[in-house]
Amino acid sequence: MRLLGKTNMKVNRVGFGGIPIQRITQEETNKVINELIDKNVNFIDTARAYTISEEYIGNAIEGKREKFFIATKSMARDYESMKQDIEISLKNLKTDYIDLYQIHNLKPEEYKTIFDENKAYKALLEAKEEGKIKYIGITSHSLETIEKSIEDEKFSTIQFPYNIIEDQADEVFKKANKKDIGIIVMKPLAGGAIDDAKLAIKYILSKDYIDVVIPGMESIEQVRENVSVLQDTNITKDDELKIQEIRDIMGKRFCRRCEYCLPCPLKINIPQNFLLEGYYARYNLKDWAKERYKSLEVKASACVECGLCETKCPYELPIREMLKEVSSKLG
Repeated sequence: MRLLGKTNMKVNRVGFGGIPIQRITQEETNKVINELIDKNVNFIDTARAYTISEEYIGNAIEGKREKFFIATKSMARDYESMKQDIEISLKNLKTDYIDLYQIHNLKPEEYKTIFDENKAYKALLEAKEEGKIKYIGITSHSLETIEKSIEDEKFSTIQFPYNIIEDQADEVFKKANKKDIGIIVMKPLAGGAIDDAKLAIKYILSKDYIDVVIPGMESIEQVRENVSVLQDTNITKDDELKIQEIRDIMGKRFCRRCEYCLPCPLKINIPQNFLLEGYYARYNLKDWAKERYKSLEVKASACVECGLCETKCPYELPIREMLKEVSSKLG
C-alpha cells in the first residue's frame, strides 16, 4: 500500500480498471468485486464513457463502499455538462462522494480553455467544495497535456498509458513523482497487445515512481494473476530478455501515440484512429469502437497516402497501410 501522491488515498499498487465490465454481466461483476476485497485491491477506476461500467460497479460495491477508493471520469468539457456527469456518476455508483473525479482524455488544444469560467474545471472545484468529490485528476493520451498539467499542479493525479512498448512517459512520470502528483498507469498490456500480463505489470511496478497500475479485469482468475505480481516486482535477466523480445515483435506494428506523425495535412488524428482500432481488435469492444469512430471529424478513410506521416514516425511504422486496416475494420 502507498499514498497516491498528496492525497490521503492509501492504495494497493495493483488497482482495477473498469473498461472490461462492459463485456460481462452484473453477477460476474459482483464476483470480481468480491475477489478485489479478498485480495486487498482497494482502487477502482471507471468512467462515464464505459457504458454500464459505473452502474455495475455501483451495484457490486453497495454495502461495501468503505472498502474502496473510487475513481471515475468524464469527457464533459463545459461547466453544465460536467455538473450533470458528476451527479450521474454519484447515482450510478450509489455513493454520496467520489474519491477521484478525472477530466477524461484531455487533448492539448483543449487544455487552456478547460479552466475558463464556463468550463469543466470550475464544476469540479465546486463539487469538491460541496464534498461530492475529494480530488481532481486528469487523464490523457497526449504527453504534452500531461506535461502541462504537471507544470500547473492543478490536478492531484495524472493517468497516462505506460507499458513495455509505450514507455515515453518515463521522464514525465519522474517529474510528477518529485512534485508528489499521484501517477496512475492505464493500458499496462498495451490494450491487450501484450500477452504476458504478469510480466507487463511487473515491469511497471518495478518503477518505484509509479503509484498504481489499473489493468482491466473481468474475472476472478485475472484478479488473482495480476495481484500475484506484488510478491516480487524485481526484474530478472530472464525478464529483460522477454521484455526485449516483446519490443522487437510489437515495435514493427504498434503505435506509441507519441504524435510525431502529426499534423496530418488532412487533419486525420492518426494515433486516435489507431487507438480505436485497438479497442475494436484487442479489447473486443467492437460496437463501442465503431460508434466513436463514426464521431471522428476526419476518419482514417480520408487518407490520400501522401506518406508525410511515415517520414516523421520515429518507429518507421507503415502508417498508410495501418490506416487502411482501421478503415476496413471500423468504417
